[in-house]
Amino acid sequence: MLSLQDLDYNEIKELIKELGQPSFRADQVFDMAMKDKDYAEVTNLPKSLIAGLAERYRARAVEVIAEYRSRDGSVKYLYRLFDGNIVEGVFMPHDYGNTVCISTQVGCRMGCAFCASGIGGLARNLTAGEMLGQVLAANRLNGGTPKKRTVTNIVLMGSGEPLDNYENVIKFIKAVSFGKGINISQRNISLSTVGLADRIRQLADDGLNIILTISLHAPTDEKRNALIPMNRKYPIKDIIGAARYYFEKTGRRIIFEYTLAEGKNSDAESAEELSCLLKGLNCHVNLIKLNYVKEKGLKSANDDSVKEFLSILQKNKISATLRRSMGQDIEGACGQLRRKYLGES
Repeated sequence: MLSLQDLDYNEIKELIKELGQPSFRADQVFDMAMKDKDYAEVTNLPKSLIAGLAERYRARAVEVIAEYRSRDGSVKYLYRLFDGNIVEGVFMPHDYGNTVCISTQVGCRMGCAFCASGIGGLARNLTAGEMLGQVLAANRLNGGTPKKRTVTNIVLMGSGEPLDNYENVIKFIKAVSFGKGINISQRNISLSTVGLADRIRQLADDGLNIILTISLHAPTDEKRNALIPMNRKYPIKDIIGAARYYFEKTGRRIIFEYTLAEGKNSDAESAEELSCLLKGLNCHVNLIKLNYVKEKGLKSANDDSVKEFLSILQKNKISATLRRSMGQDIEGACGQLRRKYLGES
């Protein structure tokens, strides 16, 4: 069953018309949805309208069933969907604003060697409303409203491959940046993909203004094949070509994520190969220390290797930083907390 948060403003206007209500009710219902209110919390709508809405749509797309607070200030949420499936998201406070990391699928079918999200494969795609609901819930729970937001940035880096759920993700981005809604600028939205090259090109052609983040994690096809199975379909040459196309169409610098795994991709040779690969491309590299997932068995590179890798990139004039890790004490890696909760349940 869909929720009101799955409907855009024009769809709510049509719904109000179908229910025989005056047009001004559309703004009230849309405001209710953007404030993440349940039907029982609404005081400005007639009972007859609430009954008509409830027959067709749930009020909220997601239900927050647990939250875990980290020592660093981040908060991890478990969201239950209408069919009982569970996804997770993280609220991360920063000096420059507050970021929400959301999921786009229940599970994932990419099968990356270090990620907990894909254990068990893909259950289903999330709807646009289920993605929006994660943002609205985090905003509400941290004291925000649509007009006075506590959420300023969004990263699509939770469970799932966003470009594998393309249509719903595009609808979500348009909904969350809509002026009458929570109105988060597309320039403050970052989408992370393992590199579905054809979809990257489509994203560029669709004229959105979001940040593209590519989970590269290796500088050669041989090394990347061992970490990311999808590389066999979309090899590095195709990914880099799509990244250049995205930059040319949007003017937005490409972000590459690179998780440093011991014995896999963190040696000096890999750093030199990555430097050659990215030379001349307007990009930035986010180096990430691997968050250990016991089912996967990979270990993070040690601190000395991480420092050397970063030093080589910087020596070769590649813009790079080591990303700050948040939420480690609340199982911050994508998919870890969900699996723990399901196991305990």
